[in-house]
Amino acid sequence: MNKKTEDNTLEITMEALLRILDYSSDEIFVLDGEQRIVYVNRTCEKHYGLKPSEIIGKLNLDLFNKGYWKPSIVPEVYETKKPCYMKQETYIGTELMSSAIPILNEENEIELVVITSSELQRYKLLKNGESENKNEKEPETGSRKMIANCEKMRKILEFCTKIAGTDSTVLILGESGTGKGVLAQHIHQISKRKSQPFMNINCAAIPAELLESELFGYTEGAFTGAKGSGKEGLIAAADGGTLFLDEIGEMPLGIQAKLLQVIQDKEFIPLGSNETRKVDIRIIAATNRNLLEMVQEKKFREDLFYRLNVVDVQLPSLKERKEEIIPLTYRFLNKFNKKYNENKVISKECLDILIQYSWPGNVRQLENLMERLVVISNSIIQVDDLPDLIKDSVGPIPKLLQATTLDKALSDTTRILIRKSYLEHRSSRKVASDLSISQTKASRLIREYCQDLIG
Repeated sequence: MNKKTEDNTLEITMEALLRILDYSSDEIFVLDGEQRIVYVNRTCEKHYGLKPSEIIGKLNLDLFNKGYWKPSIVPEVYETKKPCYMKQETYIGTELMSSAIPILNEENEIELVVITSSELQRYKLLKNGESENKNEKEPETGSRKMIANCEKMRKILEFCTKIAGTDSTVLILGESGTGKGVLAQHIHQISKRKSQPFMNINCAAIPAELLESELFGYTEGAFTGAKGSGKEGLIAAADGGTLFLDEIGEMPLGIQAKLLQVIQDKEFIPLGSNETRKVDIRIIAATNRNLLEMVQEKKFREDLFYRLNVVDVQLPSLKERKEEIIPLTYRFLNKFNKKYNENKVISKECLDILIQYSWPGNVRQLENLMERLVVISNSIIQVDDLPDLIKDSVGPIPKLLQATTLDKALSDTTRILIRKSYLEHRSSRKVASDLSISQTKASRLIREYCQDLIG
């Protein structure tokens, strides 16, 4: 409790002081003489997706080596024992202006270092406001980095580091929207081919009759409508680098045969040509389909499947990596704040709901949601700004404790679970499996509680 002293001044307790620091919009780090973190306020969760309890007690160097921010201001301040200033960037894309102030003891040795970091976006908005040029936006630079705040993703990135130095073909598996394309680019960026092209094509987005020419290119007069000078395909354009084939399961069988030759012999023939071209590329493919089942159904070539599946990586869904929802949320919040020249913040209540949600559309769904929220919300993104789909699927679970009778509590619980499961699966059979009940019971409960969702 805070209290007034005899001279009528207010005495603030340590507990109250720490609460005040948690409300600071600036990040506050305090390191001891051995560069160990002894205090950090809650703003760190916004910048790194880590709670203070996950940071306090750790060596600053350990977190820096894991790539949470760059560059580090710490070596300079400990070497000079003087205040230092530096522009930094966190791994979720937040730009910070940081200052590090050393506190020295009587022996002129560093006892503590206090680091405060302010978001540059606020200053950019102020500058734009003063110049009345709010439509001017700085271009986004750099590539998207993989976030690995859970053990599953850390192991995947460690595995990717091992295979990046080879030329082995990689097959990335996972649900739609899990970030397969981002992982493919990550593998390329840490490989020996990183200075060479990274070409990607979505096999599901291009009509079958155009896909072949896009991949292999064509010569003059190869087909009706062909450019007079011909066209270089993506395979040739990727020479020396990496070719990423997204949604490989949608590739027609005829093109699969030609791709097999590229993988086996590192050569291909452009459409309309009789000349074989050599090419040095690494192929990374991705799919959300079960290719082995497709092989058995004669919808995918068996020989190509085994050529692609030299090294496979299974990306977990977002609901399996809940620890990454907060850092991903802030990454996309930063991205769209910059894009729309805003400085929106998100409420804790809203974050709590995002953590509880099942994310059937995975990371892509979260990214699209954050763009919507930055566009439609006021300065603070609140629960009311969320789509009904998300609010209804999560449900007001804490309010169950307010139920006046056991029957009412059971009914409320059933309603919440049935609606959440139905919104995710849209099938009585899958709801029955999800909740371990019979399909007959699932159908009855869906009719009772989900009438407004059916249709």
